[in-house]
Amino acid sequence: MPAQRGAGVRRPPVAALWERLTGWTTRPLASFHLVLALAGLLTVVGVVMVSSASSVASYDPRTPGQGGLFVKHITYVALGAGVFWLGLRVPLATIRRWSGGAMLVSLGMLVVVLTPLGSDGGGAQRWFVVAGQSVQPIEFAKLALALWGAHVLVAKGRLLHRWRHLLVPVVPVTLLMFALVMAQPNLSGTITLGIITLGLLWFAGMPARLFTALVLGAAAGFTVLALSEDYRLARVLSFLSSAPDPGSGSYQAIQASYALADGGVFGRGLGQGSSNWGYLPGVANDFIFALIGEELGFVGGIAVLSLYAGVAVAGMRIARRTQDPWIRIVAGTLTLLVVGQAAINVGYVVGLLPVTGVTLPLISYGGSSLLVTMLVFGILANCARHEPPAVAALREQGPGRFGTLLRLPAPPPVRKRENAPSPVSDFPAGIRR
Repeated sequence: MPAQRGAGVRRPPVAALWERLTGWTTRPLASFHLVLALAGLLTVVGVVMVSSASSVASYDPRTPGQGGLFVKHITYVALGAGVFWLGLRVPLATIRRWSGGAMLVSLGMLVVVLTPLGSDGGGAQRWFVVAGQSVQPIEFAKLALALWGAHVLVAKGRLLHRWRHLLVPVVPVTLLMFALVMAQPNLSGTITLGIITLGLLWFAGMPARLFTALVLGAAAGFTVLALSEDYRLARVLSFLSSAPDPGSGSYQAIQASYALADGGVFGRGLGQGSSNWGYLPGVANDFIFALIGEELGFVGGIAVLSLYAGVAVAGMRIARRTQDPWIRIVAGTLTLLVVGQAAINVGYVVGLLPVTGVTLPLISYGGSSLLVTMLVFGILANCARHEPPAVAALREQGPGRFGTLLRLPAPPPVRKRENAPSPVSDFPAGIRR
């Protein structure tokens, strides 16, 4: 009788929700669906916030061209959807084969942008114009470095226990890219390249002591670069100052803090932010998180941060569950790239870091950054379909409605691991000390 009475007791809502959530995560395609959902939600947030950021300028005759900002963003999102599909549709083996060529093309683009073919603006030469659209080579170089670096590290296989083979040629090529990017100059781009390099080496199994030394060396190098130019030094000093001077390059940071304070807990409402009226320059680009805080409040900001936390969880889950070492390094490094950029952007908007020019992935106004980020998410979703449970389900049960709609091929059968140590957890004993 007691057992019968207990059987009819309803479980607490939180416990029931947790049971459903944990049950969903055990499904074969959970990682794949999670990446799709997060990419879609972040893109929708970006469309809404760029629309709000450009709402006032679109009616202001003194700002010609700003009225088309939202239309351009929608166009980039549409193009990005096609790029996302390509990243999801092209076999990962083909992407790996193309990584070397992509790296050469990216290096060539970084050289070309420094020639008279490049466009100069704001004291920097970071892009060139193709068919009336500006293209930033650094965005493509980030992805190419992640894909090519993973290929080289996996191809070296058993040689990676020797630190020279672990560092060469990835680190020298990265230093060449550093030099080309700093010649633009573009410190924020150099920092993101550094994040990718550290991610590649960490997921490839670099020993902890060597990795720590490399991180300290990179931090020292970036500090020197940050202090080597007057305008960057002014930003750092203003960040460290207890009373920042708006005339010392801190105007945007100060206005961003005002916007966040005005938002309060629940925000002022979409389209109601004062930042839209020109008080915060670059509100649709580098400082769009300030507008999120002003119009959607603390709750909206936490919701956006939760989405990026979800990206971190999904990406690390893919890297942990796959058996292919190249996929593992790529998934981990690309996840670190997206989450790292988001952390840097939010960090300087809320005043925890000096201001840099890093966009908020999938939310900031589009262009090269948006297209490449959507390609990154497409490749991540492709990696998720190569988890062993997902491969088994797709090959036995078919592609499903979504896979049929997008004409996604079934991933190849899971093969025995290459004759190479898998990153991080499977590295030979004694290496990671």
